[in-house]
Amino acid sequence: MSNFKEDLMKVKAFAFDVDGVLSSQMIPMHVSGEPMRTANIKDGFALQLAVKLGYPVAIISGGTTDAVRKRYEGLGVQNVYLGISDKWPVFEKWAEDQGLKAYEVLYMGDDLPDYPVMKRVGIPTCPADAVEEIKSLCKYISDRKGGEGAVRDVMEQVLRAHGKWALDYIW
Repeated sequence: MSNFKEDLMKVKAFAFDVDGVLSSQMIPMHVSGEPMRTANIKDGFALQLAVKLGYPVAIISGGTTDAVRKRYEGLGVQNVYLGISDKWPVFEKWAEDQGLKAYEVLYMGDDLPDYPVMKRVGIPTCPADAVEEIKSLCKYISDRKGGEGAVRDVMEQVLRAHGKWALDYIW
C-alpha cells in the first residue's frame, strides 16, 4: 500500500460529492419540499483557493438543488454536475476533458453512490461519518464529518504538500 503523504504529491485535481461531504448528513427540508443544505465556509475557502491556483475541481452530486450549483459556481468551480445517479461516466468524461488520469484525482465521497468512482481514483478519501463500505476503500479518512471541514482537511493537506498553502498564493 502506498503512503498517503507521498500520494498527495500526485494529486492534480479534486472531485467531491455534496451531501454528506460538502454538507452534513442532516438536511432540513424547506416547506416547498426542497432539501436545504449547509455549506462550510472553510471548505469553500479551500475550494476557491484551489480553483485560483489552477486545480481542476468537480462537484458530482445526485442532488438537483439550484442553491448547490450557485454556491460552488460562485466559488469558481466550473464543473458542477447535479442529478447524477451514476457518477463514474460523468467523472470519467470530466477527467478526460481536463487531460487527467483517474489516479491523479483526489475524490471525497461518503456513501454507496460514490463507490464506483472511489474504487478507481488515485486517492479516495472520506469524512469521518462515511459508511463502512466507503471507508474500506479510502487511503485517508478525515477526522472531520461531512459539512464540518472534511473537504478543507484534504485540500489543505494537498496544497501544503505542493507548497501552495501560503498567503502569497491568495493575494
